[in-house]
Amino acid sequence: MSDPTAASSGPALDQGAETRLDDSRKQDKPRSLGSDAWRELRRKPAFTISLAIILLVVLIALFPGLFSHVDPNAADINHARQGPSGQAWFGYDVQGSDMFSRVIYGARASLLVGVLSTIGTVVIGALVGIIAGYYGRWADSVLSRFADIFAGLPFVLGAIVILMTFNAPGSNPGEVRIITQVVLSIAVLSWPVAMRIMRAATLVAKQQDYVKAARGLGAGPMRIIFRHLMPNTVAPVMVYATIALGANIGAEATLAYLGIGLHAPVVSWGVMISDARDYFTVAPHMVLFPAAFVSVTVLAFVMLGDAVRDALDPKSR
Repeated sequence: MSDPTAASSGPALDQGAETRLDDSRKQDKPRSLGSDAWRELRRKPAFTISLAIILLVVLIALFPGLFSHVDPNAADINHARQGPSGQAWFGYDVQGSDMFSRVIYGARASLLVGVLSTIGTVVIGALVGIIAGYYGRWADSVLSRFADIFAGLPFVLGAIVILMTFNAPGSNPGEVRIITQVVLSIAVLSWPVAMRIMRAATLVAKQQDYVKAARGLGAGPMRIIFRHLMPNTVAPVMVYATIALGANIGAEATLAYLGIGLHAPVVSWGVMISDARDYFTVAPHMVLFPAAFVSVTVLAFVMLGDAVRDALDPKSR
């Protein structure tokens, strides 16, 4: 006579064994580099904090009306250089405009210059670097020396030459023109770093078996470069781009402070710092608030880039 208890517990034991077997299979399944990197990033407080700051800045740049309903160009000379108050949290500037509103609306121009110049830097540097690394020999020598010329130019001096050449003294270029010129100036003077990173990654990747197999199957140089090399070499360049984006936002503020970058009627953090440079002793709030936003944003991008770099590099774990 069979035991009914044992008979009823049999299916339950089998189901439990199958569940444990499935769990062990999931654990034994190899994880990709992306999943390992994401798992590592989630453990880093620096990544979480920097990502939250960046998302907030992007939200401010895209939808400034959610944070301030005051016209950033509205001015009342009676409030000129007044300090922070309940009516104006960041005080007023030299023309009596609300500083909080100008800081909020200025995020768009500063972030736009940073993003576009970083895209230009990555595109130019990645293309030149992957071509130099793949072809080697005379192509590598010529392109590397060409990059060294731009790398040897001091950034500020190069930007002054470029921007002053296209803008004669006394000229008043429009918003689109001056933003385009600043973006191109930063990109032209910054691409050699991305080029060297991509070249080094390409020199390693082109020795791999999948590249040799593609070449043996008759794939042309362009197909090998864009189909096989580019996806496997772009990761270190993207890590650099994250850090460079923050640096380019700081570069925009530097050029505006020197009077050769963005200027009115464009509203940006750099323009605000430039307008307030002569009033720091009597109205320090005019410099401190936009400078704080620049510093925090640049720091957030640098922290994000460092976290991503460490997560993608197994040797740093």
